[in-house]
Amino acid sequence: MKVLVKLLVCLFCVVSLAISCVLGAEFDFALKDGSTVSINTDVVKFLRIADVAKEERQHSEPIVLTLPGGTKMEFMPIPAGTFVMGSPKDEDGRDNNEDQVQVNITKSFYMGKTEVTEAQFLELYDDDSPSGNKDNEPVAEVSWNEAMEYCEALTRWAHKQGKFLGWKFTLPTEAQWEYACRAGTTTMYHSGNKRRDLKRVARYCEEPGWGVREVAQKEPNAFGLYDMHGNGWEWCLDWYGSRLQGGDNPTGPKSGSSRVNRGGGWSSSAQSCRS
Repeated sequence: MKVLVKLLVCLFCVVSLAISCVLGAEFDFALKDGSTVSINTDVVKFLRIADVAKEERQHSEPIVLTLPGGTKMEFMPIPAGTFVMGSPKDEDGRDNNEDQVQVNITKSFYMGKTEVTEAQFLELYDDDSPSGNKDNEPVAEVSWNEAMEYCEALTRWAHKQGKFLGWKFTLPTEAQWEYACRAGTTTMYHSGNKRRDLKRVARYCEEPGWGVREVAQKEPNAFGLYDMHGNGWEWCLDWYGSRLQGGDNPTGPKSGSSRVNRGGGWSSSAQSCRS
């Protein structure tokens, strides 16, 4: 299900009734490489990051990146392939912007094994975390612009270390996100069609307690990705459009008033957590 949020200003392939607070203030975020970015944020969500190859390559092993302070980030290989994006007309909870299209992901890429955590996020930012969550919980209250700044800071840091030259860290396109979430499945959730299937893999509204939980506490999908359903909504690279795009490596509309977020969160309904 695509989520349309009016006036969304600003989370790879990151980013529940999901901590979606409205913040009217402007924030100055200081990056540890000395640069600063000012963000006027209206809606806050969660983050996952994708590492996308510029060239066609076949990947089979995970990558573990050790950040400046010793915190590790793991990225799972996602092979190229073809899938049907969207939902069948009889799927429970579908919206009218989910008509199915065939998509060809022609280049393999890496995707964050989990949503970006507080500890990972603070490795590259001098300021306090926007959400104040525990180290292994998803970073929250991150705008789309802040998410992109984080990806750019991560790319600059890696390149300075002589790592991943010719690569960049960025948010996933919506097509990459759904392809990675489905991991070869065609069901409502990558775990199946039933609520009991969702409960195995997602923290959502039928679970007790308030707020997000530590990442990777539920079962992963076939690509080894955790929390693709529930816990925190995740930002995608695309502008929102009323129709899904098919074909080779679609990237969404060229402009718009809001960005796409996917996956549902800790307070979302089962329908909002669908693939």
